[in-house]
Amino acid sequence: MAKDEKQPSAEAAPEPRSVRVVILALMIAMLLAMLDNMIVGTAMPTIVGELGGLEHLSWVVTAYTLATAASTPIWGKLGDMYGRKGAFLTAIVIFLIGSVLSGMAQDMGQLIGFRAIQGLGAGGLMVGVMAIIGDLVPPRERGKYQGMMAAVMAVAMIGGPLVGGTITDHLGWRWSFYINLPLGAVALAMVTTVLHLPKKRTDARIDYLGAVLLTVGITAIVLVTTWGGTEYAWDSAVIMELIAIGVASLTGFVFSQTRVPEPIMPLHIFRSRNFTLMSVIGFLAGFVMFGAVLFLPLYQQSVQGASATNSGLLLLPMLLSMLVVSMIAGRVTTSTGKYRIFPIIGGGLMMAGLFLLSTMDTGTSRLTSGLYMAVLGAGMGFLMQITMLVAQNSVELKDMGVASSGATLFRTLGSSFGVAIMGALFTGRVQDEMAARGGSQITQGSAQLDAASLAKLPDQVREAYEFAVASGTHAAFLLGAAVAVIGFVAAFFVKEVPLRGAGPAPEDAPSGTPEKVTETV
Repeated sequence: MAKDEKQPSAEAAPEPRSVRVVILALMIAMLLAMLDNMIVGTAMPTIVGELGGLEHLSWVVTAYTLATAASTPIWGKLGDMYGRKGAFLTAIVIFLIGSVLSGMAQDMGQLIGFRAIQGLGAGGLMVGVMAIIGDLVPPRERGKYQGMMAAVMAVAMIGGPLVGGTITDHLGWRWSFYINLPLGAVALAMVTTVLHLPKKRTDARIDYLGAVLLTVGITAIVLVTTWGGTEYAWDSAVIMELIAIGVASLTGFVFSQTRVPEPIMPLHIFRSRNFTLMSVIGFLAGFVMFGAVLFLPLYQQSVQGASATNSGLLLLPMLLSMLVVSMIAGRVTTSTGKYRIFPIIGGGLMMAGLFLLSTMDTGTSRLTSGLYMAVLGAGMGFLMQITMLVAQNSVELKDMGVASSGATLFRTLGSSFGVAIMGALFTGRVQDEMAARGGSQITQGSAQLDAASLAKLPDQVREAYEFAVASGTHAAFLLGAAVAVIGFVAAFFVKEVPLRGAGPAPEDAPSGTPEKVTETV
């Protein structure tokens, strides 16, 4: 084996305390990437009030999402080729530069452009976290850190809107971007001083053609899911053209990956049954989770009369359940080395939770909906980190970066499709129900009304809207349950491949040589 392809754990051999400090720094960086959109979302009304440009509001989020998705695979490959530490530190710096520039924006056009810079950095943050953990911690031991990752996700979803509102009210909206600087500085300092990974040097050239084709393809897909049914009709010329561009670009990308020495996403990683299955399950988990995060607060605010101020707290039953289950699954995986049962249980619970949520109507109590959310959260807890763990364990160590970026990309694309398709179904159902009850003028242009608008409606119209939202939620979650069936079935085909680090190496295996774990389909 070449010198630069040795086991990172053997080369770096970090002390346990150093690993814990590095993991803490990585969790801070992960929090940066996840917290940003939550905080900024709360500040958007104030931003629009000062900068104007309401018609371009959606692009503040879309630009960030596009840049994150498009850059994710490229960051993973750069880490594999030139070393993860340098790539990760560069991603943090780019993210912080984008944060400073966004806070200094003087108009909506500048803000959109600077958010794209932020998104470029964010793409490297998530991939860097997962790949570095994959380098430092053997898969068998990685389960111990699953709870930390789930906790970061819960903190971001619950605390983001609260922090965003507080910062905007007391410091101004610009500080919703500047708040990233102290967190980023801490992560930079800790990673620079404590993280020690082998430096890599390679004469291979970056696959620029593949990077361009993949970027164009992902951009087209995200724009289709963002604009379809909102900015443009699904059968409009613009959407059809974007679909054609996306299909052509991704087809060209797949073809190009078989012709270059250092492809952005080596196709051989998909020969692993487990990696392919984890990509599918990760896509479906992203589809379901972000759809749930969007529609559950909307249902509880519109139908159950909950306050919009603490919208993150509305997800507490789901997030706490996900956190606890993720920690338990991680500990069991570490102690036993077994994991195949978790995607199966997770897929079943996710399917059951979504079906239960689809039964909610105008008379469903908060306790009942909270229990349904807990079932869904438990399913997500079994899936969210296990998918990354198995994906990383399914490839050779030299492909850790592209495996991490591939799994992250599929989850990101799943969330984009989930929000778009479930959103289109929800909006169509709400508008149809309101039209049937003579209140279509209330929901023209949007199927979502804020609390202030709801309070001003006559009782009869408000009741009709509550019924329409419940009906839309039913349709969206029923679709989610149908999609979850695919993930549940896919989980049965996962093969129990021993986790690296799971017990002593075979007696005839050379010392320090990683076993080959790739299983062909």
